[in-house]
Amino acid sequence: MDVTVAIDCMGGDHGVRVTVPAAFEWSRRDPQCRFVLVGQQEPIQAELRRIGTAADGRMCVHHAAEVVAMDEPPANALRGKKDSSMRVAIDLVKSGEAQACVSAGNTGALMAISRFVLKTLPGIDRPAIATMLPTRSGHTHILDLGANVDCSAEHLLQFAIMGAELVASVEHKARPTVGLLNIGEEAIKGNEVVKEAAILLRASGLNFHGNIEGDDIYKGTTDVVVCDGFVGNVALKTSEGLAQMLATYLREEFGRNLLTKIAGLVAMPVIKAFKDRADHRRYNGASLLGLRGVVIKSHGSADAFAFGFAIEHAINEVRTGVLAHISERMAVLAQKVESA
Repeated sequence: MDVTVAIDCMGGDHGVRVTVPAAFEWSRRDPQCRFVLVGQQEPIQAELRRIGTAADGRMCVHHAAEVVAMDEPPANALRGKKDSSMRVAIDLVKSGEAQACVSAGNTGALMAISRFVLKTLPGIDRPAIATMLPTRSGHTHILDLGANVDCSAEHLLQFAIMGAELVASVEHKARPTVGLLNIGEEAIKGNEVVKEAAILLRASGLNFHGNIEGDDIYKGTTDVVVCDGFVGNVALKTSEGLAQMLATYLREEFGRNLLTKIAGLVAMPVIKAFKDRADHRRYNGASLLGLRGVVIKSHGSADAFAFGFAIEHAINEVRTGVLAHISERMAVLAQKVESA
């Protein structure tokens, strides 16, 4: 299946030095992919020359004069920068010239612009940010990660449906398990919103595992972990901080003296295997689920290797029809509510 992806080339900490090479590398790997490089033409063309290629039928440049800064208020980006690379890339999805958009830019601005331009799917009140995390047994998907700080039980149900359909489509799992992140497994635990959400999930037809705790995320207890954006963002940032701390500890201990340095050299194959297995770059790319178009948010500090995984997520979501599957599931839920 041919897929056209609009790349916000100016977004992120590194801009064209990451986004353009990543798109070029993917174009070489998948001849059915076409990329629209959106941003300021001169820097994009200069980067294409640097990597030894040029725009062609599978990789064209679409000029956009403005850039959304990483610390820019979302309202400013939405109202004041209609010719930004981020806005133009999303407009291309809206017009159908592209099937997906990938950006490493300002998360708040990307969500605000995407929601304003693309609107939400029928039955979805709020888009959610979903990403993949490594587990002992493989990986899991968690949402929401910060788009919605205050949620109702109905919102958590919608997040669960979107997450389950994402996993079912992309990973070809007929009935992915769904867990509701809570302070305990017992039904009596949690606040009223979480308790009500659990009731809705049990009646939803999803493969609802029940309440799960924080340690279940990395055990891989369920395929999908559902929570509000406040809890999800705290959990994600805590995980990132722990990973950085452990990496620092390892470097310090192996560099403590000559003996530990020698031990480090001996252990290097194991350390490399561990690093590859836990490499956060392989999990780069968060889906803005619930929109009438595929939008993937890359980490702002991503390198070209990591940005390539964000591109892969976008292509997979288009080819597996994630949006259609979410819409179908929401339509079934609406029919159940009407008949109840």
